[in-house]
Amino acid sequence: MIIGRPSVAALLWAFGLAASGTVTAQTSGQPNGESVEWAYVGSDQANTRSSDAAHITPENIQQLEVAWTWHPEDRARPEFGTVPGSFTSTPIMLDGTLYVSSNYNRVAALDPVTGSERWVFDPRAYEDGMPALGGGFRHRGVTAWRDGEDLRIFLASRYRLFCLDATTGEIVESFGNNGVVDLSQDLIWPIDHSHFEFNAAPVMYKDLVIVGSAVGDRVIYRRTPPGDVRAYNARTGALVWSFHTIPQEGEFGSQTWENEAWRHTGATNVWAGVTVDEANELVFLPVGNPTNVYYGGQRLGDNLFAESLVALNANTGERTWHFQMVHHGVWDYDLPTQPILFPLAVDGRTIDVVAQLTKQGLTFVFDRTTGEPIWPIEEREVPQSDVPGERTSSTQPFPTRPPALIPTTGMTLDDAFDLTPELQAAARRAMQQFRLGPLYTPPSIEGSLVRPGGGGAVNWGGGAFDTATGFLYVKTSNMPAVMTLERFDPANTRNPFADTTEPDYVGYDTASGGQAVFEGSLPLNKPPYGFLVAIDMQEGDIAWRVPFGRGSDRIRRHPALDGIEVPERLGTPGAPGAIVTAGGLVFAGGGENALYAFDKATGNELWAGPLNERSTATPMTYQTFDGRQFVVIATGSGGNQELVAFAIPE
Repeated sequence: MIIGRPSVAALLWAFGLAASGTVTAQTSGQPNGESVEWAYVGSDQANTRSSDAAHITPENIQQLEVAWTWHPEDRARPEFGTVPGSFTSTPIMLDGTLYVSSNYNRVAALDPVTGSERWVFDPRAYEDGMPALGGGFRHRGVTAWRDGEDLRIFLASRYRLFCLDATTGEIVESFGNNGVVDLSQDLIWPIDHSHFEFNAAPVMYKDLVIVGSAVGDRVIYRRTPPGDVRAYNARTGALVWSFHTIPQEGEFGSQTWENEAWRHTGATNVWAGVTVDEANELVFLPVGNPTNVYYGGQRLGDNLFAESLVALNANTGERTWHFQMVHHGVWDYDLPTQPILFPLAVDGRTIDVVAQLTKQGLTFVFDRTTGEPIWPIEEREVPQSDVPGERTSSTQPFPTRPPALIPTTGMTLDDAFDLTPELQAAARRAMQQFRLGPLYTPPSIEGSLVRPGGGGAVNWGGGAFDTATGFLYVKTSNMPAVMTLERFDPANTRNPFADTTEPDYVGYDTASGGQAVFEGSLPLNKPPYGFLVAIDMQEGDIAWRVPFGRGSDRIRRHPALDGIEVPERLGTPGAPGAIVTAGGLVFAGGGENALYAFDKATGNELWAGPLNERSTATPMTYQTFDGRQFVVIATGSGGNQELVAFAIPE
């Protein structure tokens, strides 16, 4: 099983006997048996975000302090019109080196004890101008692959796939065209490569490097870049297989795109990253939204494989099974995070399962070889759109277990901000200008107050699974958004992405900084605004749910709350996720100038490590050969980025 315990492959590697293929994390690379690596962005191939590191415990957590910092030195490049965004990368650590990517897609090899640079590779991604997705440059990591005695690093940058020598940082020229594969090629139609980029790291299956893409689903012109998922030979760069997330003529699922909308609809990409099940020779794709993300009048039908979990034969790229979690999506509820693999005892037998977290705050769990749900999934009636030309699905799937991760979904007047009676009344008045309703209330011309908003209850940070407790730990956001549709007018539109398009309607949403607030800056809904949740995956129930983070000072300083007792934990929303360790801890950041640690059994907050900048990434951890454990997190944005490593002083 691939959940961070020593395997035969790990033992072979430890004694220098490993063959070519996928990297396996070491847990005992020296006689003292105390080295623990973090070999993938998600810790392991299964994306459990768990670690066997146990040096840091609830008993010594207060001794943690900053051990080192590293600064990517990304800066605004006005000559190219580029600005770095939030530093969202999670490093990997193996073979005694830490590898991290910066916002500008630069890769650095660092000493894991001191943070000093060993080499830096710059793909010069900023020379292609700003990414079309908005929000500045961002990147979330790299992947490693072993070829005999050689260790290679694969970097997906804008529309290019680079292969680097892990020791020197130099390009491996035998791969692709002098070390590079042009990923704007080999798609179902020619594209504008400036609208094609990557957030997630590639993944490895044996000798294949597999890539999705990040394509803006709000860049709504006909034939935007499609979301094809492709596998390339890791030695040569040759294309081995390609899977069309938008089925083409005659392919399974094309009939779900009425009026042959598959001919012109783009995106529907796998931006969150792929998960590999090497034992069962499967790869799992969390598929995103099609264009137009908020209006589907020009793509009627269920729109497979949009917003679906798709299992492929890893050797051929052929579909094994799929499950669509949103039919005909118009809420920006793309699957935001890599699926998680773990074993589950069911009716006296152990089943290999795959769990998919969704923006809706739902958790779908399947037998990963058959696609059969572990718990029943019900198709329930949902509200319908009345926008001309639109036809939303009459039902949507709801898992019967586990419960939703946030206490309530959808919005009613009972959910209004309630720290004072006066503010509650004002919030209710503000809410009444919008359409309210349960989960899947569709966007509307007057504006629909929807919860979760497009940012989701869960986003790219995903969850962390712990074999000791059987808990899945998930950091969640509890924020609504106003989803509004308007007739498209190219000369006068509030949608900044609607540039060269042919839609009847375009949509946009606003989160806590826009119309989902009242009195200037107060959220329309009551706190908490973020939670850390533990799901008991054996029982399919919530084990505990606690507010995450102190919350916004903007709320605390609001004049209407002067003299009012504000809860100590308002909760902080944010996309980054949590990790779990054998030392009994859950670490999480995202949204505040702090890294938090919690007791994994109870959810009690044990420690808050101060940061100079806002934490903006999912952390990682590793243990060096001397048994010293480090916890590392990326912080900041723009020119103020910092990678911070915490450890107990020697």
